[in-house]
Amino acid sequence: MEELSGCDATVMISASEIDANLYYATRFAAPDPFIFVQTSAEKIAVMSDLELDRAKSQSSVDTVLSYGAYERMARQKGADAPSLLDVLDLVLQERGARHLLVPGNFGVEYADGLRARGYTLSVKREPFFEARLVKSDAEVEAIAATQRATEEAMGAAVSAIRAARIESDGLLYLDGEQLTAEALKKIMHMKLMEHECVAQHTIVAPGLQGVDPHHHGNGPIRANESIVIDVFPRSERSRYYADMSRTVVKGKASPKLRAMYRAVLSAQERGMELIRDEADGRAIHAEVNGVLEKDGFTTCMLGGRMQGFFHGTGHGVGLDIHEPPRIGKTGGVLRSGYVVTVEPGLYYLDAGAIRIEDLVVVTAAGCRNLTNFPKEISEFEIE
Repeated sequence: MEELSGCDATVMISASEIDANLYYATRFAAPDPFIFVQTSAEKIAVMSDLELDRAKSQSSVDTVLSYGAYERMARQKGADAPSLLDVLDLVLQERGARHLLVPGNFGVEYADGLRARGYTLSVKREPFFEARLVKSDAEVEAIAATQRATEEAMGAAVSAIRAARIESDGLLYLDGEQLTAEALKKIMHMKLMEHECVAQHTIVAPGLQGVDPHHHGNGPIRANESIVIDVFPRSERSRYYADMSRTVVKGKASPKLRAMYRAVLSAQERGMELIRDEADGRAIHAEVNGVLEKDGFTTCMLGGRMQGFFHGTGHGVGLDIHEPPRIGKTGGVLRSGYVVTVEPGLYYLDAGAIRIEDLVVVTAAGCRNLTNFPKEISEFEIE
């Protein structure tokens, strides 16, 4: 069990379908909020009658308590309309817990109510569960399986671009229909669904849309322009994410865009060479940025827009798509078992955008790439 940092109990109140910390603690996905209490002796979930039996059979907690039973106890003690805090108060009293450890997203209403009842609360910043950062072999395999599905989706998008024809208007057409960013996303999402994966906010950003790194992309795909494709689905089965980006051009890239691609690929390769146990994420990011600058690509404000390389080199991936650690200006030390992205990019309004992203697991001697999808310069331009 995780350390309680001098407190009597950890308390969370949330819906584990949207709270990765709570899902990690219970391995139970519920759409509605429930109470979780962890002491040095046990992990407890207080569930509604609707979820009681499912929690007993599916969750990893030691004890599943009936919310309804504790409501009745609260009424017997004088509460006219027992609240969630009344129920939690009884559970904590039974275990003699007065000093509570809570996450940063703990509700203010609950915090104020507990303090009014004499409890003291300590708030822990992320990572709330330190163990979440170091992935087990099973977790790495789950992430790798999601990445296999991601590769198939990326392959479907690239195949569609390859099959498309460039017409006289400079736009791409597939099977007689104009090929759009929306159509490519649909192709990818359908492929992901075949593997029980779901993606939201998938990026297919053609041309100058890609210069805004988080622009989802829309509209027609044009020849000879960069197409940034970034997809980060979650497995419905394991609930683990994967993440991958590739950039392609249908037709001929400009000399600057081609040079940008080579520079980003070199920077990514250098970053991956430096990743290992105890490596400093800030130093890796600085080295990656240095490769780009050495190749002549600086980062600055131009025309009122940031241009160059102005995001981090990578981030952790697991039950959340963005989780610690960061490989960037505020990056920390990497440890064996961390799963992180390596995703340098270049963004210029006079050329377009390039981003190349792989997913790796940190090892004692380096890193193991969980991504198996072409990224050589020969794959960049699609005839």
